[in-house]
Amino acid sequence: MTVVTDLGDAVRDELVVLLDEQLRPCGTAPKRTVHGADTPLHLAFSCYLRRPGGEVLVTRRALGKRTWPGVWTNSCCGHPAPGETGADAVLRRVRQELGLTVSDLHLVLPDFRYRAVAADGTVENEFCPVWAAVVEGGDPEPDPAEVLEWRWVEWDDLVAVARLAPWSLSPWAVDQIPQLEAVRSRLSAG
Repeated sequence: MTVVTDLGDAVRDELVVLLDEQLRPCGTAPKRTVHGADTPLHLAFSCYLRRPGGEVLVTRRALGKRTWPGVWTNSCCGHPAPGETGADAVLRRVRQELGLTVSDLHLVLPDFRYRAVAADGTVENEFCPVWAAVVEGGDPEPDPAEVLEWRWVEWDDLVAVARLAPWSLSPWAVDQIPQLEAVRSRLSAG
């Protein structure tokens, strides 16, 4: 049995699930080795959290993050561990990263996939289902290694930023937000 002695060990030992082109698991790799110039396709998730009043939580990635440091993005991202469900991974990371408990967790974009290349050549290559949930309680108490800043924003304002200033958001958020708006519009109309 491996005993994790500190958070550093947990981060060093975190595994991501590698996927083939049919999105079937085909192995695992340490997270610290996956994101580079030749990033293999792997499983991830994104989550958008809202307050009961409707505002959405956006976060600014910590400056020490390997991919897109200091960039504003959705509420929380992460990677399911081998054998972990997407829902369980979201709940785990929201607690770890933001110190929050959520309810009404549901999958809103089950087939989201993206590939993006950062200015330094680092590639993101993820099958990344998108979840949404409602925050129970107050404001986040983020892990500073993960989140530099956070804000509650109106959804319509976030949609406008993604459309008018996409350079100010992570590439996955820029792709996800219009798709989420389309789902929201369909649900409102139906």
